[in-house]
Amino acid sequence: MAEVRAFHGLRYNPMFVDDMADVICPPYDIISPEQEKALKERSPYNYIRLEYSQPTPQDNIVDNRYTRAAAILEKWIGERVMTAEKKTAIYIHDHYFSVFGKQYKRRGIIARVRLEEWDRMVIRPHEGTLSEPKRDRINLISAVRANTSPVYGLYQDIEKDVSRLLELQTESKPVVSMNIEGERHELWVVTDEPAISKITALFDKKPIYIADGHHRYESALTYRRERLAGNPQLPSDDPVNFVMMTLVDFADPGLVVLPAHRLLGGMDASTLSNLKTKLASFFDVTTIPAKLPGAWETLDKALKEEGKIRLVMYGLGGTENFTLLTLREVETASNLMPYFHSDIYKKLDVSVLDHIILEELMGLKTVEDPRIAFNFDRNDVVSRVKSGEFQLAFILNPMKAEVIKAISDVSDRMPRKSTYFFPKLPSGLVVYRFDSEASTKK
Repeated sequence: MAEVRAFHGLRYNPMFVDDMADVICPPYDIISPEQEKALKERSPYNYIRLEYSQPTPQDNIVDNRYTRAAAILEKWIGERVMTAEKKTAIYIHDHYFSVFGKQYKRRGIIARVRLEEWDRMVIRPHEGTLSEPKRDRINLISAVRANTSPVYGLYQDIEKDVSRLLELQTESKPVVSMNIEGERHELWVVTDEPAISKITALFDKKPIYIADGHHRYESALTYRRERLAGNPQLPSDDPVNFVMMTLVDFADPGLVVLPAHRLLGGMDASTLSNLKTKLASFFDVTTIPAKLPGAWETLDKALKEEGKIRLVMYGLGGTENFTLLTLREVETASNLMPYFHSDIYKKLDVSVLDHIILEELMGLKTVEDPRIAFNFDRNDVVSRVKSGEFQLAFILNPMKAEVIKAISDVSDRMPRKSTYFFPKLPSGLVVYRFDSEASTKK
């Protein structure tokens, strides 16, 4: 199935960068203007300059955010700020972090993976995407001729064969070890050919599931299609036929999937005034006082009950109460969802929220409505409704890894923003540069 390969990764040169914490950055899609400013001030070589170059009013076809990113990359390579691995390598990345007071370690393999069309079921998505972010990433790939950040992929390692081989490769000291903002990163470079062959061969019969980075994968796929259209004889081994991924075992203890709770603001009074009455036609409605001792424990127990589709609403009619919504008839709700979706899809709390509550009862376009925001921290969600920043919130269950796999296996996709894989993979540890593969071939 999946073809996983080593590559000549482009990395920061320790002669120029003493501490990698000064130069790595979050992925482009979660960087705020304040973060961008702080990252640029941290180092003249911070990866933000490449990953998320900003437009200017003077941009034109020859001088724009993408051409400037390409120029920065070439400048850093020319000055040897970044250098390519002399031998092909795969990389082992250990990421230590905490969430809601609990400590985790997540292990990933950074490698390049052959791009496959979706219908081949070798690479399997689980969420829908929008076109605008894809075009942005396609433009960046085209200009810099590189994957600037990895796609986050998942695989099954039931017998722990991959895990045992990775453990052997991490007995030595990591080449990168850094602490940044309460998190720790360690990176090992594996160049031993027999070891690489053993590890990559284990993926020959495995599909890969995309956790995060659907836009990046589809952008790489579209760029490859465009190249093939211009050159139908494009060699199978051409670097554009591959995409950089960080691959994590489904059973990794550090695989954390948080729910993307919905926050609503800017709603007119008429939409909210009769919402509770409308909800009662689909749901059993239970009120739980927010100040009740153990309120969250009560809600969590209800949300986790097997065989029930439930979600929590907060803010309607004031902030004194939570409202527990329990779907009465799955079939009635299913009939209001697009027919082509699977039974698995139609039983997701996020599908019921998006299609029944937001679309059917409130008349919102969930894919693009600017009045809908997303947040993975339910305590922050409650605070933002209390403060008046938002009018209403819907709190969801975290998505189980086996459900993500199951919906991917039937070629379906969850509603957009159904999952939040925490934390995001950092950008800047390793770059997959197409020209590095071409220039370093023996």
